Amino acid sequence: MTQPAILRPKDISSNDRGNGARTTPLVTRKCGSTSMINGITAFDPGAAIGLHKHNCEESVMILDGQAIAEIDGVQHHLGPNDTTWIPANIPHRFINASKTEPMRIFWIYASIDATRTMIATGEERAIDAEHHQPGARL
Repeated sequence: MTQPAILRPKDISSNDRGNGARTTPLVTRKCGSTSMINGITAFDPGAAIGLHKHNCEESVMILDGQAIAEIDGVQHHLGPNDTTWIPANIPHRFINASKTEPMRIFWIYASIDATRTMIATGEERAIDAEHHQPGARL
């Protein structure tokens, strides 16, 4: 039987995702999850991730800072506690709207087998695999 887990981000190593973003995986297969994954991504001032899509639903909440969520070609300005829901296969990305302050998001994928497909290259990678690769790129 899988046991419950308490996850403390300050005690978990972050992965440098490139482009000024770092991800701290929280709920993953590693803790026993069989149906979802989540974590926190921190963005340096002005940082952005590349346009991408997923094979499942995703929800993102802005924890700190000011963000721009580009979803299916439309930019939305978001602040703390604003939350997105993005259906599968919709191109999107997040941008730190501030040039001076950091930004953090909390994300949840509705599948343990979530993938990210980069729009520019078509490269697809399992989200869970990114958490175990130092220097994984967005």
